[in-house]
Amino acid sequence: MRTNVRHLAARALLAGIISGLAFVAQAAELRVLADSPLGPALAKVAELFGQETHNQVRLAFDPSPEVKRRIEAGEAADVVIVQPDFIEELIRAGRVNAGERPVVGRVGVGLGNRTNSPVHDISTPEKLRQTLLGADLIVFNKVVSGNTFARALERLGIAQTLSSRIVRTAPNGIFEPVLQGRGNDFVAGTMPLIATTSGMRLLGPLPGDLQNYLTYTAALMTNASEREAAESFVRFLGSPRAKELFAANGVD
Repeated sequence: MRTNVRHLAARALLAGIISGLAFVAQAAELRVLADSPLGPALAKVAELFGQETHNQVRLAFDPSPEVKRRIEAGEAADVVIVQPDFIEELIRAGRVNAGERPVVGRVGVGLGNRTNSPVHDISTPEKLRQTLLGADLIVFNKVVSGNTFARALERLGIAQTLSSRIVRTAPNGIFEPVLQGRGNDFVAGTMPLIATTSGMRLLGPLPGDLQNYLTYTAALMTNASEREAAESFVRFLGSPRAKELFAANGVD
């Protein structure tokens, strides 16, 4: 009897080991290329997806134009999350599937300054205008969020007045001039990036109809090596749990 019990226990242990090995073998490692403003929120969503599915998600971030360039240069990924215009271009190039392309969310443009600078109220166009007229330096990028802010300056009627105080940079270069500054300096950009950059304070969004939201779409890469897991991840991005995490981290 004892021998039978030992044999049964050994078989149960072996079955558990085999089951565990099969589970590990089934777990996938996804590579996702995404636009930089999604970074803080998408990292949390990917972590939750990993906890629930045991699949690993490796994220790489760059502005949408750079993500597109990397893919066109041959970089492999399973999922890409960028602005819709870039998805369309990648579809035409045969790099991205033309199938389901859910909207992940949208990100607004805001204004920030150093945490050791005064807090300013920019809740109305006139308050934003007065704040910017007192600036020593205003930094924003040369792509979509920066163009949104440039149009806001035009509509506020202060673009020409501030022209000598404006610095436009590459997408990833907007914070350094402000962080190294000593004056009344401001940065305009996507709100999640301002809010999560060390040393920076988000003063708020562009008010009223000066605002323009950047929308982000997810799509499968045509060369996805983990297609089933990638499809599952794209579906998860639209789930209520994911939407809640996105909203809590600045992505509507």
